[in-house]
Amino acid sequence: IEHEAVAEVAVVPSPDPLRLAVPKAYLILTAGQTPDRALAEAILGFARRQLAPYKRVRRIEFVTELPKTISGKIRRVQLRAQEVERRAAGVRAAGEFFEEDFPQLKAEA
Repeated sequence: IEHEAVAEVAVVPSPDPLRLAVPKAYLILTAGQTPDRALAEAILGFARRQLAPYKRVRRIEFVTELPKTISGKIRRVQLRAQEVERRAAGVRAAGEFFEEDFPQLKAEA
């Protein structure tokens, strides 16, 4: 959420065959930002520089809204269920990017 392009974020575990689960961030962008590959690379690079390796976000998805309760809290349980369902089906959303999509990020480290 410290990146200037990010307005709101929710982080949930995403199933991974190698590590069991990796952190995935659902991002709502600030006004004027367009979700694309370059922005995804910039956000993942920013997270890589700012976070410890065990906290690092490995997947991101750009969304227009997050599921919330009546009181305004983010329903992470719904996001976790959606993520488990997608990984089981092997489906990727249109605005979804994995850290593995950007091998140049590992060269920066």
